[in-house]
Amino acid sequence: MNIIDYPDAEMLAIGLADELASALRTALANEERVLFVVPGGTTPGPIFDALCETSLDWDRVDVLLSDERWRPEVHVRSNTRLIRERLLTGRAAAARYLPLYAKAAEPEEVLAELEANISPVLPIDVCLLGMGEDMHTASLFPGADNLEDALARRAPILVPMRVDGAEEPRVTLSARVLNGAVAKHLVITGDKKRRAVERAQHMRAVEAPVAAVLDDMTVHWAP
Repeated sequence: MNIIDYPDAEMLAIGLADELASALRTALANEERVLFVVPGGTTPGPIFDALCETSLDWDRVDVLLSDERWRPEVHVRSNTRLIRERLLTGRAAAARYLPLYAKAAEPEEVLAELEANISPVLPIDVCLLGMGEDMHTASLFPGADNLEDALARRAPILVPMRVDGAEEPRVTLSARVLNGAVAKHLVITGDKKRRAVERAQHMRAVEAPVAAVLDDMTVHWAP
């Protein structure tokens, strides 16, 4: 794990957008299409704002969320809604989006269909993740019902995840798929998350799920 420090969140957004664009260009130079995995939440918004106008062959980029809440994309809690508003706009509007939601009451009803769209484009070329103070990443939450399945060496591509107190089920890429990315980046802000990711290096993944993906990870941090 390598940590890059930025003086503030604005410089982080600009610097990380440049890093991601460079990684995507490298992948595009070697492959016909590339897979770019991104997180939901509020932290990556400014990064997407900077990245979406970057000049590269976006029509050869497949964009996939690391995880999604089981809500239609028009819902205020949908990660897809954020991606469409902040990343898949400007020049990046030419990218192809691979959804992690399909119309069904429960994710288990359509997991096979969703996986069938993702499997042909794996492995991930460039992966950007976030992390919570509880050391979760994607929807790999400590104490979640299917966490051990998602951390397994032979885990499936997608795992449905339910957490006590959450408003809806989630679907997440498994740790195996996330950790298989060619280029891995983690974005965090604040002292609490800095301390958390440093602790996670020495913890079991079942307690600190982000630990499952920290090998060869570049962490981008700002106060």
